Amino acid sequence: MANLDRFESEFFGKLSPVQGPKEFVVKRKRFSVEQIVAVLKQAELGMPVVDLIRQVGISEQTFYRWKKQYAGMQSDQVRELKQLQEENTRLKKLVAELSLDKAILQDVASKNWRGPR
Repeated sequence: MANLDRFESEFFGKLSPVQGPKEFVVKRKRFSVEQIVAVLKQAELGMPVVDLIRQVGISEQTFYRWKKQYAGMQSDQVRELKQLQEENTRLKKLVAELSLDKAILQDVASKNWRGPR
């Protein structure tokens, strides 16, 4: 129960009053890896998904996307996955740039250059 109280205070802390004490707007926020794993663990422990997504302030679609992507992983494994995805993206961009450079150089080399005489 203490975990649930800590979990609620962590996520409800991002609510801010707009007009009156009963009206709130949820700030749009990207969740950290630890927060995503904590949400999934709460669901694994038996907390109803409907209650969980309402408390966290996410859609059902977001919850199931997280579950599909991070199911059964620990925080460090998810962090490593993110790092590998970022490195893969960086390497793909590098390959694209080098391929373009190669194509330009081949095009220039294939032309018959005659200087002024």
